Amino acid sequence: MYGAAGPPARSASAPVIRSLRRPPPPVSFMNNQKQQKPTLSGQRFKTRKRDEKERFDPTQFQDCIIQGLTETGTDLEAVAKFLDASGAKLDYRRYAETLFDILVAGGMLAPGGTLADDMMRTDVCVFAAQEDLETMQAFAQVFNKLIRRYKYLEKGFEDEVKKLLLFLKGFSESERNKLAMLTGVLLANGTLNASILNSLYNENLVKEGVSAAFAVKLFKSWINEKDINAVAASLRKVSMDNRLMELFPANKQSVEHFTKYFTEAGLKELSEYVRNQQTIGARKELQKELQEQMSRGDPFKDIILYVKEEMKKNNIPEPVVIGIVWSSVMSTVEWNKKEELVAEQAIKHLKQYSPLLAAFTTQGQSELTLLLKIQEYCYDNIHFMKAFQKIVVLFYKAEVLSEEPILKWYKDAHVAKGKSVFLEQMKKFVEWLKNAEEESESEAEEGD
Repeated sequence: MYGAAGPPARSASAPVIRSLRRPPPPVSFMNNQKQQKPTLSGQRFKTRKRDEKERFDPTQFQDCIIQGLTETGTDLEAVAKFLDASGAKLDYRRYAETLFDILVAGGMLAPGGTLADDMMRTDVCVFAAQEDLETMQAFAQVFNKLIRRYKYLEKGFEDEVKKLLLFLKGFSESERNKLAMLTGVLLANGTLNASILNSLYNENLVKEGVSAAFAVKLFKSWINEKDINAVAASLRKVSMDNRLMELFPANKQSVEHFTKYFTEAGLKELSEYVRNQQTIGARKELQKELQEQMSRGDPFKDIILYVKEEMKKNNIPEPVVIGIVWSSVMSTVEWNKKEELVAEQAIKHLKQYSPLLAAFTTQGQSELTLLLKIQEYCYDNIHFMKAFQKIVVLFYKAEVLSEEPILKWYKDAHVAKGKSVFLEQMKKFVEWLKNAEEESESEAEEGD
């Protein structure tokens, strides 16, 4: 078109004409992928099925359990196997309360302990079973196996029993009796913790006498499985050993009423246990108050009067009291750490308190108890090992101790602690006592 010379040269002042078309997009090596188009509604992610929250539907769960129990019938071995197998298919963790409601009451419980009329129910449950201990022991095995197999049900089961105890007024007397026997067995075999008994201290249950009546059946089955010592240990572990009198209203919370009620119900060992616990509590309180009175420097006559009133009120025998007085006296001073000085310090201190100790050694057994307490104290506190004989002689002179208990202690009433050391210390004094006794006897014969 321009010939051999080519296109004409462009003048320097001529305008540059640029193309209005956009350049083609860069070549991509991923042309096989589709480009996402922007949307106004935002990006939508597909939810995995397992992340979708399942609707809480205890009714469907209940229907599955009741249908299975109906098919197994009253054979509790078959029931246990069915429950074991069903745990792999049904959500026990989520529907634990429903599961236990069914096994105990036959269906889901409404607040207050009643069964809903429009719900399915089954007779394969605790409340529909025979009212005897053997049957409740068999049901206890069902619960035991289930909870051992599915350990996560343990907490849910304890919560269920606490709830059932609060619902006691909504159950019939027979249902309460069955639940009490079952609970006692489960407490005995360790499936339940004794802390569940807190529910029995509900004010309304206590006021109407439901708690005490339930406790009778419960403790009978518990003690039948174990003994009173095992029961006491379980109660002590959860600080329930000193609360049993709270099963009664405030105006009946006395050892006498508790003892009478449970002894008449056939639980004498429980009555004795509570009486002993009350005595132990009273002794601790006595020692605490005694130490406070001594630290304040109260007159001995006031202290003696207080102690004697407590002895009478709590039926504490004198041999027990002298042990408490001795411990209190020895705890009111900070003892010297040097063995050669502590004996002198002890004699000075005990001489001051001799009138107080003498007020509670009016019986031979009390004197013997004091001698044993002195022996144990001197052995347990090594700086007092050489002070034993000096303390005994002091108390003899102060008429806290007399000849006969000292001689009896020396002959056969001592304990093993430091025996050889203390007997050797006392040898000369005991010989002197024997000679003095013989002289007094001969003088009496001459007088006749």
